[in-house]
Amino acid sequence: MATATITVKGMTCSGCVNSVTKALKDVEGVQEASVDLQGQKATVTFDEAKTTVAKLKEAIEDAGYDTE
Repeated sequence: MATATITVKGMTCSGCVNSVTKALKDVEGVQEASVDLQGQKATVTFDEAKTTVAKLKEAIEDAGYDTE
């Protein structure tokens, strides 16, 4: 398992946190996703054999948010 911290821009409320969390958990291989509204970041634990950081960022962007 690997852990990545991804900066997420554009979150303004707990609804945004829920949207990003759901988008990440829907990615195959994600074991855990924790999204911090104040810190504007997501910490994700995932199986490197099933997904990549690029795919995680793509899921966040598909949900309507920007990543770094």
